Amino acid sequence: MQSYRSNRNYCLFLIQLLAVVGTAQSSLFSSDSILSLELEGDTRALFNDREGDPNYFKMKISYLDSSQNKVTLPLKVKTRGNFRRDRNNCFYPPLWLNFPKSKIPPNTLFSGQDKIKLVTPCRDQKYVIREYLVYKLYNLLAPTSFRARLVKVTYTNKKRGKSTDPLLGIILEDKGEMAQRNQASIIKRLKIRPNKTEREEFLKMAVFQYLIGNTDWSIEFQHNVKLIVKEGALRALAVPYDFDHAGIVRAPYAKPAAALQLKSIQERLYRGFCLDSIDELSDTFAFFNEKKAEIYALYQDNPLLELRYIRSTVKFLDDFYRIINSPKVSTREFLYPCDKRGTGKVIIQGLNAK
Repeated sequence: MQSYRSNRNYCLFLIQLLAVVGTAQSSLFSSDSILSLELEGDTRALFNDREGDPNYFKMKISYLDSSQNKVTLPLKVKTRGNFRRDRNNCFYPPLWLNFPKSKIPPNTLFSGQDKIKLVTPCRDQKYVIREYLVYKLYNLLAPTSFRARLVKVTYTNKKRGKSTDPLLGIILEDKGEMAQRNQASIIKRLKIRPNKTEREEFLKMAVFQYLIGNTDWSIEFQHNVKLIVKEGALRALAVPYDFDHAGIVRAPYAKPAAALQLKSIQERLYRGFCLDSIDELSDTFAFFNEKKAEIYALYQDNPLLELRYIRSTVKFLDDFYRIINSPKVSTREFLYPCDKRGTGKVIIQGLNAK
């Protein structure tokens, strides 16, 4: 009896501990307000680290807490990515923020964090906002999605005593935290076929990619997709990220892979597995129709967006809803992958858009 009680008490302690940790971690993404940060260190060396394996640089990150007191924390930072790390493509490379858990006080905004991604402006800050809204859009559709928060980052070169103007960016939820929040674990194995994932959730994710005009993803190679599996489940769930090549973002550097034979990122292509009938998407289309008002609301009257972009995006969304609500047009668009003469069966490991 004593052993049972001890084990039960220990389990309750672990649950309470995880709840505290989860609350601390989630606080970073509990607000939609733009978070102001300062990243201080040898930023020049950091931003020039573009070749080969990136190196970590010791830096400090600062923010103002709820009492307007400055909180400064140590961390390591390095560049990341392929396309956006290339100097020919982006002025500022995206970054990894690596926090030493043992040195981060428990009541700070970054307590419990490990490694999180910072998306930096590649060409223009307006594209950061547009990509951020795509994350928010998928949050509307699936809890198995990465949470994101807009930030304004000032980069301070400690050696030179110079700082940049605040630049917009996106911080992304750690993949481990995303999996833990969904009571799931990360799958690292490659070559898992799309039709071996959880079917309804995959169809939702694939139609979402079609909605935003994104073809830069792959289940088999986990390119811009993470696979997670919930405890006791037999099939994996696909969680997408990195949407800067989506047609809805309209980044000037984005191009579809040549193998897909598309003229531009504004041209949609469904890249899901083969379907025997368009009726297999009936529930998925109904789900998107239910979410229509919420999706449009992200863009309409959004003070962060320019009016011209709002109008063109509404038309882009209108086109999607016209397609899924037309049996004839949707059959042509979504059964296309089964045409062996087409490009629907092309497996893309990564985007080659140079």
